Amino acid sequence: MTRQPERNAQTVPFPAGDPSLHDLFQAVGAVIRGKDEVVRDAVVTLLAGGHLLIEDIPGVGKTTLARALAQAMGGTFRRVQFTSDLLPADIVGVNVFDPSSREFHFRPGPVFCHVLLADEINRTTPRTQSALLQAMEEQQVTLDGTTHSLPDPFMVIATQNPLEHHGTYPLPESQMDRFLMRLSMGYPDRTAEKEMIAGRIGADPLAGLQAVFAPATLAAARRRVENVRLDDALLDYLLAIVDGTRGNAALALGASPRAALALSRAARAAALLEGRDFVLPDDIKGLAEPVLAHRLVPHDAAADPAARRDQVRVVLQDILDATSVPL
Repeated sequence: MTRQPERNAQTVPFPAGDPSLHDLFQAVGAVIRGKDEVVRDAVVTLLAGGHLLIEDIPGVGKTTLARALAQAMGGTFRRVQFTSDLLPADIVGVNVFDPSSREFHFRPGPVFCHVLLADEINRTTPRTQSALLQAMEEQQVTLDGTTHSLPDPFMVIATQNPLEHHGTYPLPESQMDRFLMRLSMGYPDRTAEKEMIAGRIGADPLAGLQAVFAPATLAAARRRVENVRLDDALLDYLLAIVDGTRGNAALALGASPRAALALSRAARAAALLEGRDFVLPDDIKGLAEPVLAHRLVPHDAAADPAARRDQVRVVLQDILDATSVPL
C-alpha cells in the first residue's frame, strides 16, 4: 500500500492559546513522537465531542494514542477487542437477575467509560457494530426500555486494518458517518522512531503521563467550542465545499448534513485549540479531508479500499481547489 503524505509536511506548532489545551496537546504529543498533526486532529476530535476512526496497519501507535488521550484528560479507558463472536451485551452491558431481591440489576459494559477503544471494529458482525450507534450519537444506551447515560465526556476511538479483509464486516455508511474524523497514523520518520525506541528502554512513556485535565474541565472546554465565531462568509465557504461533493460526477454519495455540522464543529474546535474565538478559512480547508473523505463514496468504487480512498482524496482536493476562499 502506498503511504499517503501528511496534509502539511511542516511540523504543526503547539497551540499558543488556553494553557490547559496547550498542555493537553503537549502531553499526548510527548508520547506519540513525530505525529504532531495526527495528535492535533485527535485532540480536535476530543474537544469537538466527536469520535475517531483510525485506519492503519498494526504497530504504528493506534492503541497508544487512545490511551494517551484518556490519561491526559484524566478519564477512564476501556479497550474492547472486536471479534466475530462478540455480542452487543459484551459492549453495552446486561440486566442480571438477583435471586435474593428477585429483581434485575443492570451490569454496565465497557462502554461506560470516558474513552472506549473499539479495536478492529470491522471484525465483528453488523449487529454488534450497531450496538455502538446510540452510544455514539446520544451518549446513552437503552436496554429493556431503560436508558442509561454514559460518562461525560465520552469518546469512541475505533481502529481497523485497511490491508486485511478476510473475516471482516465493512462498516456501513450510516456508521462511518458517526465518526467525526478518519485518520491514518503512518510510519514515523527516522528521528522520531529513534527517539521512541530510546525512550522505551526501561520505561513506558505512558507510565509517566500525568493528567492535565479533569473530565469535568474537558466537558466545560467542549461547551466553549459553541462560542467560537463562524462568520457567514466562512459558513458559505464550508457549505460550498460540502455542496461540491453532492451531484459530483465522480461521487455516488456526497457529504450529508451531519458531515457539514461535523466540519463546522471541528473547525471551531481547531480555532479554540489555537487560542482563537473565530474560525479562519484554513481551519475549514485543513480539516475537510479527515472530516469528509470517509463519508464520500466514488461512483467507480475500486475493490481495493486503498484505491477507493485515493479516488476520494483526489476528488475532494479538486473540490477544494475549485472553491473560492473568502478574503
